[in-house]
Amino acid sequence: MSRQVYLNFPVRDLAKSVAFYEALGFQKNPQFSSDAGACIVVSDTILVMLSRHELFRTFTPKEVCDTSRAVEVLVSLSCESRDEVDALVARALAAGGTTYDKSEDLGFMYSHSFVDPDGHGWGVLHLTAS
Repeated sequence: MSRQVYLNFPVRDLAKSVAFYEALGFQKNPQFSSDAGACIVVSDTILVMLSRHELFRTFTPKEVCDTSRAVEVLVSLSCESRDEVDALVARALAAGGTTYDKSEDLGFMYSHSFVDPDGHGWGVLHLTAS
């Protein structure tokens, strides 16, 4: 059975967050989007649910993480090649994201990272065939 993964991210500025993820080449699914949140399709099995803080707070009794001071989660995404890793990070930086490291080549894995405008960290990696 194939399963889907829905990542739920609280965001301050929904339009800015949607524009960021669209600049990475991902698409918004209007069927699951509203003024309070948006569904970003990363792949057939990975979807990112961007929710304004007000909506996100209805999902949990816990406080929303201040990503400028703490890490809530690290998400890693596989890529088809080293070039795709580099291109995705470059698009993230051009769209207003940041990074906290440099690319790293371990031989069996090439990786880099970006952080979206709300502080959600993404590792992107390419694993070489063994």
